[in-house]
Amino acid sequence: MANKKIKAIRGMNDVLPSQTPVWQYLENSVKAVLGGYGYQEIRMPIVEQTHLFKRSIGEVTDIVEKEMYTFEDRNGDSLTLRPEGTASCVRACEEHSLLSNNQSQRLWYLGPMFRHERPQKGRYRQFFQIGVETFGMATPDIDAETILLTARLWQKLGIQDAVELQLNTIGSAQTRIDYKAALVEYLTPFADQLDEDSQRRLTTNPLRILDSKDQNTQTLLNDAPELHTYLDDESREHFAKLTRILDAAGIEYKINQRLVRGLDYYGKTVFEWVTDKLGSQGTVCAGGRYDGLVEQLGGKPTPAVGFAMGVERLILLLETLGVIPAQVNTTLDVYITALGGDTDQAALLLADNIRQQQPQVRVQTHCGGGSYKSQMKKAQNSSARFVILLEDDDIQAKRVRIKPLTEDGEQVELNNDEISSWLAAQLG
Repeated sequence: MANKKIKAIRGMNDVLPSQTPVWQYLENSVKAVLGGYGYQEIRMPIVEQTHLFKRSIGEVTDIVEKEMYTFEDRNGDSLTLRPEGTASCVRACEEHSLLSNNQSQRLWYLGPMFRHERPQKGRYRQFFQIGVETFGMATPDIDAETILLTARLWQKLGIQDAVELQLNTIGSAQTRIDYKAALVEYLTPFADQLDEDSQRRLTTNPLRILDSKDQNTQTLLNDAPELHTYLDDESREHFAKLTRILDAAGIEYKINQRLVRGLDYYGKTVFEWVTDKLGSQGTVCAGGRYDGLVEQLGGKPTPAVGFAMGVERLILLLETLGVIPAQVNTTLDVYITALGGDTDQAALLLADNIRQQQPQVRVQTHCGGGSYKSQMKKAQNSSARFVILLEDDDIQAKRVRIKPLTEDGEQVELNNDEISSWLAAQLG
């Protein structure tokens, strides 16, 4: 019996060479925008102590209750593959004293997160997030900055017309305590009409009922008390200043009082960028303010605000809208054939000479031998713009023949010392 092939774990996907240029395009676009705002990169481990997430996310959240990948290591310690990045970032900042002496920080990170969810398009068990976290700034201008930079990114990617900003404030801790009591009082008589998750949340995490996807539950909420009537004055003023800044910047938004986010550490500002182009998986970026989390994890009281965006979901949106620039998938400029004799050595040296003189030119040398026909076929399949034809006679004459890989491309003959400048002129 033949050995059975081993496949990737369900919901954990390979990113193939044909796909990575789009990933790199998105990642580089994000890095450029964040760099323009003065944000610095931080990199954290993908495995943390389990109680880090229980203390930060909340033990009665779906993530902790049902979705975390948790295991015991050989020392008997409970470890978890990180389901989100904020808690890890706070832990790293505290451990390395990045928040001491009232330091402010603007940080970002990129990497895989893990949740045991039902895999579907745009939602996976291993998924990549780009996260932004800011610390030490309590005023709404930093809330506005995080939203403005995401709007700048959407413009850079060409998706600004496909996303909508939904905005809310969930007030102070006391606001949420008072509102939870009112919401539970209102919903209790309708408990048997709620969806199964909402029935459970009624006694564990009632605010999460507000973003239930069940239509009947949403209908019941139409007459529920409104969160904003319970806001404290400070939260109300904070939110008003935030909206004034967004208005002045020309950022359109929709206030959604049922937007509460799924993690316990949020307070005051919460927001989501959503799209109607991806079916049910409509959130492409989400975040908010979490002033109490640093203290909750053992640090000093520190204001904080941040967000995370899903890489796979953004790529899906870029592909759906057809806004990925054509050059993103062009991985080569020049393909050099080696047609007989000692041309394999000459081809390698020629390629390195071009790279040395024109570092921006992407050159690939044919290796492995083969006929003219087979090498030209590989050149055509390489996506290169030009092919350099190198034969024994060309080596002796110190020349090459080069032609565009198009049907109407005309071949030209160049001396070796002309190649670099010619390519620079052709490739711009």
